[in-house]
Amino acid sequence: MVSRRLDAFLVTGQSNVRYLTGFSGSNGLCLVTGRAAVFMTDSRYTTQVRDEVIGWRIVIASTGMFQAAADRHLLPARVRVGIEEQHLTVAELRNLRRLFPGVRFVPVSLLVESIAAVKDEDEISLIRNAVGITDAVFAAILPLIKPGVRERDVAAEISALHRRYGAEGDAFDPIVASGPRGALPHARPTARKFRRGEMITLDLGCRVQGYHSDLTRTVALGRPSPTMKKIYAIVHDAQQRAIDAAHSGMAACDLDAVARRAIRRNGYGRFFIHALGHGLGLHVHDPLRVSARSTEILREGFVLTIEPGIYLPGIGGVRIEDDVVIRRDGCAVLNRAPKDLLTV
Repeated sequence: MVSRRLDAFLVTGQSNVRYLTGFSGSNGLCLVTGRAAVFMTDSRYTTQVRDEVIGWRIVIASTGMFQAAADRHLLPARVRVGIEEQHLTVAELRNLRRLFPGVRFVPVSLLVESIAAVKDEDEISLIRNAVGITDAVFAAILPLIKPGVRERDVAAEISALHRRYGAEGDAFDPIVASGPRGALPHARPTARKFRRGEMITLDLGCRVQGYHSDLTRTVALGRPSPTMKKIYAIVHDAQQRAIDAAHSGMAACDLDAVARRAIRRNGYGRFFIHALGHGLGLHVHDPLRVSARSTEILREGFVLTIEPGIYLPGIGGVRIEDDVVIRRDGCAVLNRAPKDLLTV
C-alpha cells in the first residue's frame, strides 16, 4: 500500500477475501487501512463468520455493505483507496463514488494475487489433497469409458464423484471430448457417444477448502490410429521435458519454450495453440501464465500446471496436464495419475 501511495485498500474478490480472512461464504469484503482491518458481510453469515474470521474487526451489514461502510464513516474524505480492478464492477464503483464523494478510488491490479502466488506448505497441502481427490476420480471413471457412453454422462459422474470423495465441488465444468472433438481445447461435453478407436480427452479438477486441482489425461478407447499414437508420444515427451526443466528463477517464457521446441521439432508446432500452463491456488487460473509472452520469473512456492497439447482439426487432440510445485532446484509433481497411453 505504501509503495502505491494508498491510504486504504478495498478487497472485493471473494477468493482474495478468503485468502486474507478464511471466510468461505459468498458475500464479504475487506477494508485495510494503516490502522485497522475491517471485514464486512451480511446477516446470513453472522454465525459462520465468528468461526472463520479471526483478528479482523467484523461488521455485519443490515443494508448493503458499501452503505454500511458509509454509515460507519470507515473512509474519511480526501484519502486514496485502492480497488481491485479485476473484481469491482462499474456499477459498484459508481455506487462507491456516490457514497464517498471525497474519496479517490484508485484501480489496482493483482495486489492480493501477487502475494498469494507463493504458497506456504499448508496451502500446498490443501492443493495436494484436491489433486489426490481428482486423481482418484480419474481412476474411478475409466471403467465408464465404453462405446455408446455419452460425453455428458461421464462429465456428470466426474462432478458427483468429486463431491463423494470429499471435495467442495468442481474447479470448473469437466471437459470430456471424444474423437474429432478432442481438437477443441475447451470442448463442452455433448450427447456424442464414444466410439471404438477414438481418443478421449478428460480435463477435470476440484476444490478443497478453496484450493484447486486441475488434471488432464487423454485415453484411447480401443486401438488408436498411428497418427494419434504418434502425437501422444510427442506430447508426453514435451511435458516431461518441461517438468524436468522447471525450477525457481527460471523465466516462465523459457519453460514454455522447452515444451514448444519439442513439439515444433516433430512438425506439430502450429497445432500447439495455447500456453503451456497457468498458476493454481484459490483460483483455478491464478494470474501467472506460463506462455511465450509471459514476463514472470518462477519462484519457489509457485504452484502451476504444465499442460502441452496438440490439436488436429477434424481428427482429434491430445493434452496431458499435471500440477507442480516449483522448488529451488526443480519442481515436484503432485499428480499420481498414470501418463503412459492408457487403452480402455
